[in-house]
Amino acid sequence: MSQSAVIVTGQGFQDHDVVFTYYRLLEEGWHVDIATKNGDATTGKYGVPLPMDKTARPLIAYEDLSVDLYDAVILTGGHEAPDRVRQVRGVLDFVAGMAEAGKVVAGLCHGPWIMVSAGVLRNRKACAYIGLRDDVVNAGAEVVESDVIVDGNIITCSYYGYMGAFMRAVFETAQKIAEKDSA
Repeated sequence: MSQSAVIVTGQGFQDHDVVFTYYRLLEEGWHVDIATKNGDATTGKYGVPLPMDKTARPLIAYEDLSVDLYDAVILTGGHEAPDRVRQVRGVLDFVAGMAEAGKVVAGLCHGPWIMVSAGVLRNRKACAYIGLRDDVVNAGAEVVESDVIVDGNIITCSYYGYMGAFMRAVFETAQKIAEKDSA
């Protein structure tokens, strides 16, 4: 059974985050969507375009996000994109719904800003990039100095240099949830 993920991002995204997570998900056989405002093409901080290549699926709009369609949501960084995305009520409702449904909610570098605004970090352990550590603490999380923290279905990664460990955590957590759900 193929699993499905959505990467939620916006203008000025951290190119490394989106490129790496997108291709790692594809490599593992996942169905992958990328959601942007209105499903519009956009560009990363260093010029990577979305959609990324001629084989990429069309982008989807934030309004098309549905908890029923995905096993995981990946919230990538770059300080500009997450700050824009966290202002969209529908995205925050989707992220909160994914967390409530026990699905993987994973934030990388500045991506946890979206998790903060969605209210999914309260009473959780998390790690945080230095630029949003205070926000994560103020959101009610216990910040632990680490590269990657998994707390149930919530995954945080403090810096894009740790994306390998981050994606391994995403795959392992999704597998555990799938096994629990099929038992």
